[in-house]
Amino acid sequence: MSKFGFSLLVATTIGFGSTGAASAATAFDGQWSVVIQTTRGSCDQASRFGLSIVNGNVTYAGGSADVRGRVAPNGSVHVRVSSGSSYADGHGRLGRSSGSGVWHGVGSGACSGRWYAERR
Repeated sequence: MSKFGFSLLVATTIGFGSTGAASAATAFDGQWSVVIQTTRGSCDQASRFGLSIVNGNVTYAGGSADVRGRVAPNGSVHVRVSSGSSYADGHGRLGRSSGSGVWHGVGSGACSGRWYAERR
């Protein structure tokens, strides 16, 4: 995965599962700003991205990476960002206005670090 892809992962560090058609609005829905920091590896040291959560599903409307994730009702999140055969997984927890967690990349240039999110 490219350095961009790993950085994006942390930004989308809301690690989520599959999405369902019966999803409903959640307390975490809205626009979020995510900062991804690399603590291990040669990926970008820090990047900021804008993400949306709609019905508990994490979406990203930029770049060439595929972002999939879900926020549980308790704020627990899991996100996967993939590009080609490389991917990064992010896990953590969101509160009403902020959240944080960790991420780990797999593939070319494996990196890891922390992510921080705040509601816009």
